[in-house]
Amino acid sequence: MRIGRKQIMLDTSWQELANCLGVDPDLFFPERGASTREAKEVCKGCVVRDHCLEYALANGEKFGIWGGMSERERRRIRRSRSVARQAQPGVAASIETA
Repeated sequence: MRIGRKQIMLDTSWQELANCLGVDPDLFFPERGASTREAKEVCKGCVVRDHCLEYALANGEKFGIWGGMSERERRRIRRSRSVARQAQPGVAASIETA
């Protein structure tokens, strides 16, 4: 499903296989300036880590640790992907018209 430029991922079945299933969600939403190390440790080796990260990127998650990455780290990925799309004019034009 595509809504404007933002793609919403509806399939969340991958979450049933996540290492974080059953872990206190507060661990993944630390207060500003608090350590994210423990949350990222849970993500290490998770078989659905990539799905989790892509879900967060596609849905514009602004807070928390998703796919082992903080919002700052996800912002860098979004920025680099945007730059890559802009470097390929034919691809960018087809994305905008979709």
